[in-house]
Amino acid sequence: MEHAGDIDLKGGVPIAEVAEDAIISGRVDGEEAILVRRGKDYFAVGATCTHYHGALAKGLIVENTIRCPLHHACFSLRSGEALYAPALDPIACWRVEVMLDKVFVREKLDPPKVPVDRTVGPPSKTPTSVVIVGGGAAALAAADMLRRSGYTGPLTMVSADDVPPYDRPNLSKDFLAGTAPEEWLPLRSTQYYVERQVDILLNRRVTAIDAARRIVSLDNGRELPYGALLLAMGADPIHLEIPLKAAAHIFYLRTLADSRAILAAAESARAAVVVGASFIGLEVAASLRARGIDVHVVGLEEVPLEHIMGRDVGTFLRGVHESHGVTFHLGRSVSLIDGKQVTLNDGTTLQADFVVLGVGVRPAIALAERAGLTTDRGVLVNEFLETSAPGVFAAGDIARWPDPHSGDRIRVEHWVVAQRQGQAAARNMLGLRQPFAVVPFFWSQHYDLVVNYVGHAEKYDTTAIEGTLESHDCAVIYRRRERTLAVATISRDLQSLQAERAMETAARENPE
Repeated sequence: MEHAGDIDLKGGVPIAEVAEDAIISGRVDGEEAILVRRGKDYFAVGATCTHYHGALAKGLIVENTIRCPLHHACFSLRSGEALYAPALDPIACWRVEVMLDKVFVREKLDPPKVPVDRTVGPPSKTPTSVVIVGGGAAALAAADMLRRSGYTGPLTMVSADDVPPYDRPNLSKDFLAGTAPEEWLPLRSTQYYVERQVDILLNRRVTAIDAARRIVSLDNGRELPYGALLLAMGADPIHLEIPLKAAAHIFYLRTLADSRAILAAAESARAAVVVGASFIGLEVAASLRARGIDVHVVGLEEVPLEHIMGRDVGTFLRGVHESHGVTFHLGRSVSLIDGKQVTLNDGTTLQADFVVLGVGVRPAIALAERAGLTTDRGVLVNEFLETSAPGVFAAGDIARWPDPHSGDRIRVEHWVVAQRQGQAAARNMLGLRQPFAVVPFFWSQHYDLVVNYVGHAEKYDTTAIEGTLESHDCAVIYRRRERTLAVATISRDLQSLQAERAMETAARENPE
């Protein structure tokens, strides 16, 4: 009997065996592929997501697209185009032909040079030049989308970092744990920026924006004119004022340089203290435990992540970390660091070869404030991600936008959201006027446990748990006035995609 993944799609599949919206796994000339039916149309595309290699056969068909079960990347079934981050590269796509009672997959098609599945007409205007302030997820996604959308004008990215954009979520996860080498981190090769004519200025900062003259000033005195400007400065770690009695190794984690420094300290360390029981703090704790380091987590909260995930999930995640040897000191703060001795406010002393501070971040909005842009715990943007200054857009950690799903103005500090906002801002710089209506998504990794979260529930009334946390197979639903605002899942990737789709539909049909 032929297994599903061994089906020769080029040899033909009986039409009767291809159900509506079913996904058939097979091969084309030895390459893994999937066959999908949508009404009278048949599509054949690559079987693996170009982001983290998720199996698309386990994903979700939405109209003429397929969504990856791992991190919700979205691809066109017609062209293979990567429509929504975190994937930026297309999947393979083949021509399909129906003959008599069979569906045959034919030759591979060339990758699309511009997005195929536009929902609006061609750009109505093109900026004379584009400047992007920042070198993170939103910045690269915007530059990439501008070039993929056919923009050929001057494009400059100004980054305070010393290296081109990289996979920042990995810094606290696999890279820090030692299971992902550094060569995996760059999001694009050096050659990419040359070929796409993206002028990337590293170790540079924008010091001023003249919105009236449409000019930005750099810290080296250079001035850059712009037709459209994207602010994507991200966020800065919150620094704690902790008394030091003797020199100590204290680290924050935001950049690749930060992660490298922690790795260097970890090579000879036996014990570490992580201050902060947030996602970043807990992921760092898990990565250090993977290296065999004794870890103590200190946090002001009584339950980790309670304000985001709720008490049940927070208590469960604490148990997961404790089962891996992490010791928690919650409801506590650090009052003194004396060399390798860390003293808590209750008098407890901990031995630590180094300390990692992960108590949150603040949006980097000082530049926007000096430029006179409207701010409110972030840079305020409209549904097109445009700020109060014409031609100036904001994306990523700094942007506070009108969320059609919750009805609130929200700001979200997550990688995929930043990338998708960068892509949306790029389209709108070109005059496409597409409202940003994406459902936020993030994932958090704790050892072999991954939590996916779709939506945004800053304020919710009730929670409901389907399945059980203890079985590592569940969905946690967060509601306000009976409306589902967010869903957290463990080992239910398809349900996470379905929840995302349901929230999209609800926002269109019943906006807040």
